[in-house]
Amino acid sequence: MSAVLQVRGLKVSFRQDGETTHAVRGVDFEVGRGETVALVGESGSGKSVTALSTVSLLGDSARVEGSVRYMGAEMVGADEQKLMEVRGNDISFIFQEPMTSLNPLHTLEKQLAESIELHQGLRGADVRKRIIELLHDVGIHDPESRLGAYPHQLSGGQRQRVMIAMALANNPDLLIADEPTTALDVTIQAQILDLLAELKQKRQMSLLFITHDLGIVRAIADRVCVMKDGEIVESGPTDEIFGNPQHDYTRKLLSAAPRGTPPPVPEGAEEIVRTEDLRIWFPIQAGLLKRTVGHVKAVNAASLSVRAGETLGIVGESGSGKTTLALAIMRLIQSEGPIYYLGEDIQGWKTRRMRELRRHMQIVFQDPFGSLSPRLTVAQIVAEGLGVHGVEKGQDPRALVAQMLTEVGLDPSVMDRYPHEFSGGQRQRIAIARAMILRPRLMVLDEPTSALDMTVQVQIVDLLRDLQQKYGLAYLFISHDLRVVRALSHKVMVMKQGDVVEAGPAAEVFDAPKSDYTRTLMNAAFDLPGAAQA
Repeated sequence: MSAVLQVRGLKVSFRQDGETTHAVRGVDFEVGRGETVALVGESGSGKSVTALSTVSLLGDSARVEGSVRYMGAEMVGADEQKLMEVRGNDISFIFQEPMTSLNPLHTLEKQLAESIELHQGLRGADVRKRIIELLHDVGIHDPESRLGAYPHQLSGGQRQRVMIAMALANNPDLLIADEPTTALDVTIQAQILDLLAELKQKRQMSLLFITHDLGIVRAIADRVCVMKDGEIVESGPTDEIFGNPQHDYTRKLLSAAPRGTPPPVPEGAEEIVRTEDLRIWFPIQAGLLKRTVGHVKAVNAASLSVRAGETLGIVGESGSGKTTLALAIMRLIQSEGPIYYLGEDIQGWKTRRMRELRRHMQIVFQDPFGSLSPRLTVAQIVAEGLGVHGVEKGQDPRALVAQMLTEVGLDPSVMDRYPHEFSGGQRQRIAIARAMILRPRLMVLDEPTSALDMTVQVQIVDLLRDLQQKYGLAYLFISHDLRVVRALSHKVMVMKQGDVVEAGPAAEVFDAPKSDYTRTLMNAAFDLPGAAQA
């Protein structure tokens, strides 16, 4: 098989503030025509830096050594004109987060037209025809009506399809996909993977796929290169790597999946929170007088109950109402219908009374870096709630912070450092410590593991289990990762477009789903080879 891309002895280092960081350390691999090669490893392993090095997309602070040959032509040290001819034309990229990769100020037509006009020289009606053809190929329904749309008007899956269309606009020989499905719902993820496989076969295209999800790798890759600390520690055909891994790190990655079931709920555990037919409708107002002309029906008649030491997993695709429901239970947005906390309806409570209750109802968000202030130290972040709600007489806030950091698996000596000095998993532990320091009874966990590596996910799941068992916490666990939900939840509620389509004990919902929609979610999550074992 002839090599489309051949990498030999690739080294990449970055020099900043007088210090040199070695990101890639002598990497060798190649991608054959029509072949899919997966680069896998945890955050910081050098996967993305390796990919960006192929066509010199790294910044001026990067020093690149070794050889990167595309169709036999050397890319390292090539002049800008040669690189411009290859970028976006012969080698195209799909990035992880389409919302940040697409220009929010330009329509889809304008963004797609830019690449086509630059590389293919088409103009006017020919460009528009090509754009419609591309959008149709990537599964955008009624593409003509979408040409004037802006990125924020599309769903996550639609935005990713647009990114794929842009990458395919010039019929590249090699497509580099950098974590293209990480932020997507399981059903959308399955669709995107199917789409990439179909387009690859149709166009005889080569694919370099970068991911930390080994379930995806097993489904789509011909060969795998496992990266750790800037080096490829093991490579080979996918079946060999999965069937007989040789390196300890590869075995660690393959075994990193949330497993087991949560500890049983203590007998006679009291009910912490309950809702009855909770409804959340947002008014649509129009005209000078702002009359209500309709409603966005975010949540319709949601009833749930969670006891001390129990986890309710709330699952569904983006826009199904999961987070909206949780925010309403926390009384952070308006809703209709009773919300019982320890048997008392808190729906009509005024601000002052609710403030006293806040310490007992805490939330942990998806992106720990976005939810932690970069200007505050860890000690200030974790102690923030104590400043609002106070501490018991005689207690030292700093000692409480140290105790809480120890409980979440962090060394108290780090409390004077800042969030940017920590890994994603460590930042999530800090966010959990901030919530836990107030000793809440109810915690809302909104996608707390979706942005983390698989090995770190396992650690956070184990931590949440331990904290729940020790303190009798009630969890509302919101996620689109059904493997994590299965490992943590006693009960599951499935939501679709604001409706609760199914609810019950986790084992029943996972093993014998009653609704077609639930079956679709389960198939998308567990039908990927390797996912069922998780």
